[in-house]
Amino acid sequence: MSADHPGAAATPPRVPDCHDEVCVTCSDQAVPVRVRRLLGDGLALADTGAGVEEISVALVEAGVGDLVLVHAGEAIARLGEGDGDEPR
Repeated sequence: MSADHPGAAATPPRVPDCHDEVCVTCSDQAVPVRVRRLLGDGLALADTGAGVEEISVALVEAGVGDLVLVHAGEAIARLGEGDGDEPR
């Protein structure tokens, strides 16, 4: 079936490029990242150590500087507040 045929399958969405060995968007493990900026609507920019990525903080109370544990782009726990890295 050709792409212009009405019953043709749509092109699948592009998977984000991963860097190094960890990608907070598609990894199968949770990774700690530092919240750098709150964007609103439950989203934030986070420093992954290899760059800055957009994550969801909708499930946790996180602020700028907090260390959060992220799995599949979603913060699932706050590990530390502000500049401290002590688990809470």
